[in-house]
Amino acid sequence: MRPDVTALPPRFLRTKEAADFLSLSARTLEKHRTYGTGPAYKKLGGRVVYAVDDLQAWAERGAVTSTSDPRGSVLPAKRHAPTPAANDGRYSR
Repeated sequence: MRPDVTALPPRFLRTKEAADFLSLSARTLEKHRTYGTGPAYKKLGGRVVYAVDDLQAWAERGAVTSTSDPRGSVLPAKRHAPTPAANDGRYSR
């Protein structure tokens, strides 16, 4: 008898495994985590892990069908200016 796949818990990958899954280097994935441009991650006992569903969702955000399409919403792994939505109102006058 086969186990019910829907009853299985989500699968988590460490940084190296997640980077391999996305065809990125572990360092690039670490940079994305630092700059807040990467996939959602969790800290479990001091370890960084990524849910496979979160990796797939993040990769899907960058999907385009041709070079004339607007770029996907996955930003490069570098520092970006804060967006207006990131302002929580503490510095408004």
